[in-house]
This record gives sequence, C-alpha cells and structure tokens, in this order.
Amino acid sequence: MVKHNNVVPNGHFKKHWQNYVKTWFNQPARKTRRRIARQKKAVKIFPRPTAGPLRPIVQCQTLKYNMKPRVGRGFTLEELKAAGIPKKLAPTIGIAVDHRRKNRSLEGLQANIQRLKTYKAKLVIFPRRARKFKAGDSAPEELATATQVQGPYMPIVHEKPSVELVKVTDEMKSFRAYAKLRVERMNQRQVGARMKKAAEAEKEEKK
Repeated sequence: MVKHNNVVPNGHFKKHWQNYVKTWFNQPARKTRRRIARQKKAVKIFPRPTAGPLRPIVQCQTLKYNMKPRVGRGFTLEELKAAGIPKKLAPTIGIAVDHRRKNRSLEGLQANIQRLKTYKAKLVIFPRRARKFKAGDSAPEELATATQVQGPYMPIVHEKPSVELVKVTDEMKSFRAYAKLRVERMNQRQVGARMKKAAEAEKEEKK
C-alpha cells in the first residue's frame, strides 16, 4: 500500500495499443513502384522534358521570404510578347502560361524574357506526324541528335552575396554611430521649423 495521503495509482494499461500503431512496411516497395512509374511516364512523353513545362522565375511573397526567387506558375502575356512567342503556341512547345500574373518589376520582366529566349534557342521541335515537316519544325539532323532532358530544366541558380573585406582604420574606430544617428534624426525633425525661421529672417532683412 502507498504511504501518506496520496492518490491510489490506477494504471490504464488495457488500451489495445497495437491496434493504433501505424506501420509503414510498404515504403521500400512504394519507392520501387514510383521509380518504375516515372520511367514509364518519361517513355510516354518522349521527347518532352520529364520535369514538365518551362516555368518563370518569381519572387516569394511576404516580408520573410521576398528576397528568395522561386519557380512560378507560368509566364505572363507581356513576357511572351517581348520574347516573340504567340500565347497560343507557348503551351504546345512546353512553356507554361499564366494570364493572371502581372509584372511588378522591370528586373523580373527582363530575367524571364531572357529565360524564354534561351529556351527558344535550345528548343528542338518534332513534327506532329513523322516525315511531315511544317514551318517551325527543327531540321532532321537536330531531331536525330535530340535527347530527353531528365530532371529540372534550366534550374534557378541562387547567387551567393560576395563579402568585401575592409581594414578597420582609426577614423572608423573613433566614429560615434549612435550620436551621428541622433543628430541626423534631430535634423530631419527640425527641417520645417528651420525653413520657417530662415524665411522669417529673410523677410526681416528685406524690411
């Protein structure tokens, strides 16, 4: 029996815990099944890239992530027009289109136009029907050497910012940053009052 005025233990051990354990023994077989499915899909969509259509580079949303570029849904109509690609032709040659997206910055617009032009230069277009070539189709020599692109096509390259090393001088050590900030803040606050005072002084001089 327990000592002192404590609660009498009443262990709840008959809960059939083995009925509520989730097992994952199918993981190795599922891995194999998915790999085989990817291989079958690659054969089915040949000669198109396995990663799907080309997508634009966009900036992430919110203050936390907006410095990071990522892959967007599709290119804008403005980007396609600047790259010289008709909007109805774009989906047929492996370019994703998003008519709702807007170009907010000139840098982003130019980057995506350049991305489209690079893709267009590397593009090999197969005829819809074998031996029935139309305008815009690639030459037979190019078709013979064409290979299917595996994995991500034209991935985003994250540039690492370079750090410039500077020797610390005596002037830098003696510089009082906090005091300078306080002075500049005060100067900003006093702009209106000082302008008014200067205008009044000028008026007094004219009198």
